[in-house]
Amino acid sequence: MIKRYILLIYGLLLVTLMVSGKAGDEVKQARKLAGRLSPALADKVEFAAIQAEGGRDVFTLESRGGKVVIGGNNAGSMAVGLNRYLNRYCKVTVSWYSDAPLHLPEVLPEVPAPERVTARVPQRFFLNYCTWGYTMPFWGWEQWEHFIDWMALNGVNLPLAITGQEAVWYNVWTRLGMTDEQVRAYFTGPAYLPWHRMANIDGWCGPLPKEWLEGQTALQQRIVERERALNMRPVLPAFAGHVPGALRELFPDADIQALGGWAGFDEQYRTYFLNSEDPLYSRIQRMFLEEQTRLFGTDHIYGIDPFNEVDPPSFEPEYLNKVSQHIYESLTAVDPDAEWLQMAWFLYYQRKDYTPERTRAMLTGVPQGKMTMLDYYCEYKEMWREHEGFYGQPFIWCYLGNFGGNTNVQGRVKEAGERIERALAECGGNLVGIGSTLEGLDVQQFPYEYILEKAWDYGKTDEQVINELADRHAGQESRPAREAWKLLYDSVLDITPGNFAAPLPCSYPTLGKESRTVKYSPRDLLAAWDWLLQQDSVTTDAMTIDLIWVGRQLLGDLFLVEKQQMDKAFEQGDSTAVHNLGNNLLDLMIDLDQLNNHHPQSTLHTWLQQARDLGTTPEVKDYYEMNARRLVTTWGGHLNDYACRNWSGLIGAYYHHRWMFYIQEMYSALYWHRPFNEKDMQEQIDTFQQEWVDIMRDYTKLEPSDLDILTHCRLLRDKYRPQLDSWIKSK
Repeated sequence: MIKRYILLIYGLLLVTLMVSGKAGDEVKQARKLAGRLSPALADKVEFAAIQAEGGRDVFTLESRGGKVVIGGNNAGSMAVGLNRYLNRYCKVTVSWYSDAPLHLPEVLPEVPAPERVTARVPQRFFLNYCTWGYTMPFWGWEQWEHFIDWMALNGVNLPLAITGQEAVWYNVWTRLGMTDEQVRAYFTGPAYLPWHRMANIDGWCGPLPKEWLEGQTALQQRIVERERALNMRPVLPAFAGHVPGALRELFPDADIQALGGWAGFDEQYRTYFLNSEDPLYSRIQRMFLEEQTRLFGTDHIYGIDPFNEVDPPSFEPEYLNKVSQHIYESLTAVDPDAEWLQMAWFLYYQRKDYTPERTRAMLTGVPQGKMTMLDYYCEYKEMWREHEGFYGQPFIWCYLGNFGGNTNVQGRVKEAGERIERALAECGGNLVGIGSTLEGLDVQQFPYEYILEKAWDYGKTDEQVINELADRHAGQESRPAREAWKLLYDSVLDITPGNFAAPLPCSYPTLGKESRTVKYSPRDLLAAWDWLLQQDSVTTDAMTIDLIWVGRQLLGDLFLVEKQQMDKAFEQGDSTAVHNLGNNLLDLMIDLDQLNNHHPQSTLHTWLQQARDLGTTPEVKDYYEMNARRLVTTWGGHLNDYACRNWSGLIGAYYHHRWMFYIQEMYSALYWHRPFNEKDMQEQIDTFQQEWVDIMRDYTKLEPSDLDILTHCRLLRDKYRPQLDSWIKSK
């Protein structure tokens, strides 16, 4: 009896030590995160482990004994508490860019009254396959380390984690008999890997250098290690059926079929799908998962999207049901605890094909609760409403907010918040998370912070949201910033994000029509810029971005108005007006080029330098730069300008030249009294574009302006005020 009692006490002590050790590790990770942000935080802030509240994540915040004490049930919750302290009390925004300085108050403020905040949903998802192309292809550990911290601060605990998977596939395909050359030619170039991973294209801008595979493997190992340390479950990929076409030669009896074409790419870039019923499917799944687990570990949740933007071999409900069933069985044969995470984007993109009957068949091929759907574009179309809450499968409400990393003012933020509230009230336990699926980071940060805040029970009013946001962007309580952001939140950011959405200077010139429209109220956007320009100074990175973001949208859309006037003058044969308006357009572009140069993330130089820095030889550096240039310009297929960016350097070296061809053709047609030769102009532009990408024509990296951002913006506002006022009056 005494022996049994001693063993019981020993067991309880061991469990207590294990729990205490885990809690101590959580505190340690939170301290490290704070120290990475600023040494001042390490001195002022203390962290403490507390119990979850009814199974929900929770954090507490208070001042005690001259210190700010942040409690949390894990390191991730503590990070959210730290971000709450920085945002609300220090009036600081932590940028998702690693090169943005963090300016803390000289004396860190106390918390006037204790706070306790719980999570409303257990899962907070972030990222999109496309983000790896439009923002992250050439990131190193410095950028990733800071970005993981940003995700933790904003409560993300379910990040997509697809870096480095080509090394896993390389090992699988070579073990199955493919050569090194075959495998690397099957992969796309680095910037295009997201669309290869989603089975849209193979081989485009390849072959992939061997050094890429090795470098990305080491990078992914650091990424998932840090994400797990901060209580995140990295979502790794699994085999969805996408195979190299060359595999048909090695396995002639395998059921491998070509998938439908994608985005206008030639036949040679088409992808292939292995039927999930084929015995080879389970074999490849096992090989991939075992190799991936060896390299990167597993958290038992896998992103699988078998038919993203491509047609399946059959739309028959029975076929779709079996595909899902067999994919899931191949997963659990290797990992019995496997969960499937799938984008619901295909239900929006191919909504005419995926009828309720077909969708129900596909989703119910997996046991209830083992497939979580990412409802991808909810600020515009909530697919859970179209498909009966995904027929019992849990889902995560997601805000997309951006396509292609287009640098424009859009977002539909307020509406998104209202939709989240309605979904939480209506869905019960079927709604298990809130997240974002943005395609690129080169946009305003606020909408994504706002959406992720909705996952926590802050109970903020719209007024509190805007006041806190404006004050932290200004670095202090600021009426001008508050008035500006009220206009942006209530009016301007009521725009559904769309494709090819950057302002017209970034668009391909066409006579008599434009690929852009102005959907916001220009009066409100100008008023917001006026309010921002009433500030005495700019002390934060966030406010610098605000000024650029609003200013370049106004000037970019003024460009559209002036272009329309020039087209009308051309139709009327008014050569003087055409000449003056053409000069105005080129002058506007020069001003946009200089305005963007106030922030490194608004420059072509930063993008191309990241690409070159990742290469280890001149040849590989040039190859990476070619990929980087192509993605944000010609792209490929029918996607020219899909990822256009209103950036310094890109405007001056690329878009400016394209519009020169357009304006010169107008001058020439008027001078020689002939029709506008659209075909000849397009041939000149297309030749220029290809040379800029393939021959890598020079671009000008502007020197820093002698003017501060506030002075520069005021000068630009005053310079273009007459045209802006005239445009607004005409609306």
